Amino acid sequence: MDTTLQEFADRIGHAAASGTLLRLRGGGSKDWYGQDVQGTVLDTTAYRGITDYEPTELVISARCGTPLAEIEAHLAEHDQMLAFEPPYFGPFATIGGTVAAGLSGPRRQAAGAVRDFVLGAVLLDGRGELLHFGGKVMKNVAGYDVSRLLAGSLGVFGLIAEVSLKVLPKPVAECTVRQTMTQGEALRRLNEWGGQPLPVSASSWHDGVLTVRLSGARSAVDAARQRIGGDVLADADAWWGALREQDAGFFTEAARGLWRLSLPSAAPALTLPGTQLIEWGGAQRWLSTDADAATVRAAASAAGGHATLFRGGERDAGVFQPLAPAVLALHRRLKTTFDPAGVINRGRMYKDF
Repeated sequence: MDTTLQEFADRIGHAAASGTLLRLRGGGSKDWYGQDVQGTVLDTTAYRGITDYEPTELVISARCGTPLAEIEAHLAEHDQMLAFEPPYFGPFATIGGTVAAGLSGPRRQAAGAVRDFVLGAVLLDGRGELLHFGGKVMKNVAGYDVSRLLAGSLGVFGLIAEVSLKVLPKPVAECTVRQTMTQGEALRRLNEWGGQPLPVSASSWHDGVLTVRLSGARSAVDAARQRIGGDVLADADAWWGALREQDAGFFTEAARGLWRLSLPSAAPALTLPGTQLIEWGGAQRWLSTDADAATVRAAASAAGGHATLFRGGERDAGVFQPLAPAVLALHRRLKTTFDPAGVINRGRMYKDF
């Protein structure tokens, strides 16, 4: 075992034996996400580096502390990308934290979520034992579900020491168009376009304006642009980047609780107090509101989805949607299996584990 990884394993093993809580931390770019975590920081940034990358295989493997920017720069040299378009939320984001947070950017509506690109992972569990799941090639599916389980787990099952991800070629052509319309009309059109062979790779509606990105072959993009209409947006890359990083417009103006609502794309417009921004063809809806958690979650549940308190607001009701008893019991069994002493990232996802 690598010296740095052995040091991590020793710290975790000692913590388990002594009951000392540990807080896993990479670049710290997403410290605010989730519940308030407890414990002494275990800094993972020393364990870094791309361990395997063969462009023709469309797979990259890297250690947890590897900067996300380093990985994306390396992929860009070969005109490839992490297709789930992960947000950084800070200059020091790492690939381990990216997978653990499980957050995807605007391209998620077309490409899929973080978990859809995880092929394999190496995990240091709550005993300090090294576990290998999945593989480094797309046809290797042994342990695939366990690897995907780690995406979005916020580190509650252990330290994601290394991860192998599927990558994709960058699109040959892209074009972003926008047009003015109501929220209801935007939802209707997005769902209509979603059922047609159109190369829509991202969408956003806010304050009466629908913005749509088209990606793919030049002929397909040009044809889709003519079909859906709208005005071409200049400097579109910067605009989508600002949306992904939430550092402009709606997100900088949101001074109240920021909620992330995951809904069926065809769900109608929600009549909740506050302002909204809609992404992913209607499946992700951001809500800035002073409404209480019960009100927001009841509306999301009635529409067939759930709600997460993403930033700000009152966290006493829990950041994540309360789990049904059977699902909560399953989560507890998983936590006990991977971290029997309950010392890693305790309370990061749910207060009681």
